[in-house]
Amino acid sequence: MTTEPAAALNLDGYTDLPPGKIAAIVTYLEMHERPALSPFRKPDSWSLRRIDQDHRRYRALFRTIGEPWLWFSRAVMPDDTLAAILDDPEVEAYALQDGTADVGLLELDFRSEGEVELAFLGLVPGFIGQGAGRFLMNEAIGRAFARPIERFFVHTCTLDSPGALAFYLRSGFTPYRRSIEVADDPRLRGFLPQDAAPHVPVLAARA
Repeated sequence: MTTEPAAALNLDGYTDLPPGKIAAIVTYLEMHERPALSPFRKPDSWSLRRIDQDHRRYRALFRTIGEPWLWFSRAVMPDDTLAAILDDPEVEAYALQDGTADVGLLELDFRSEGEVELAFLGLVPGFIGQGAGRFLMNEAIGRAFARPIERFFVHTCTLDSPGALAFYLRSGFTPYRRSIEVADDPRLRGFLPQDAAPHVPVLAARA
């Protein structure tokens, strides 16, 4: 197997990535005051349940939601590192239940004074388009601004659902920064199955 030198980033054109790497454009967004929320009446069968202390359940839900989009941050995270986050009293993770199963994830991080991060918001395949995303966002905004905060922020990337960025904009977030994230392909490292996120082809190193 040959080892190729790391590529220098070209800010005015294309940059070739080494085999085994993936890249995404990341957009950072924020809001500084609570927006007017679109009302949504949830079905009686829907409920939110705290799951931050149930690490196995959290990982299973994160994996089910994230695999189609190649979410890898928590998939590659060691158990003790994840536990340190989820066990912090200033982190709140919720599962949206439809009466039979976990179908959505909402995670809020209050660890920075005066700020709240919308760490994760997602739905399992097959549950998108039923208003659950709006319900979770309304819950997120309400819980965030129930505290005396100055900023509520989130980031999304091109590995996420194609509708994610527009959804955040409609929800009242304003973009303020953009970056490029390069990482090892988690499928090649065994953290996610090879058939995860088929819209992002696996490019292994040539022998």
